[in-house]
Amino acid sequence: MKWLLGILINGVLFIAISGYFDEAFYVSGFGAALGASFILSVLNILVRPVLIILTLPVTVLSLGLFLFVINAFTLMVTDSLMGSSFEIEGFGMALLTAVIMSIASLIIQNTLLRK
Repeated sequence: MKWLLGILINGVLFIAISGYFDEAFYVSGFGAALGASFILSVLNILVRPVLIILTLPVTVLSLGLFLFVINAFTLMVTDSLMGSSFEIEGFGMALLTAVIMSIASLIIQNTLLRK
C-alpha cells in the first residue's frame, strides 16, 4: 500500500514541478506523470541499489549528498524511457527536481503515514 501511495505522491509532485518549471520540465498529463512515477519506482528498486554500491566511496565522502546525483540520474533514465510525454531539459533540472521531490516526498509521506 505504501508503494502505491508513493507512486501517487510522486505523480502529483511531477505535475506540481511541471507547473512551476514549465519550460525546463514537461509532463503531458496526469497519466504520463503516473507512468513516469511507476518507471522511477521500478528503477529505484532495481538500479538504484547497484549505483549506491558502486559509488559508495563518493557517497561517504560527500556525506550522502551524492545520493541526489543518483536520484537525478534515475530521473534522466526515466525521461529517456518515457519519450516525449515526460521531458527534463538537462541534468541540472533533474538534480533540482531530485532535491525538491526528496524533500516534498519526505514531508508528505511522514504526514500521511503518521500513526
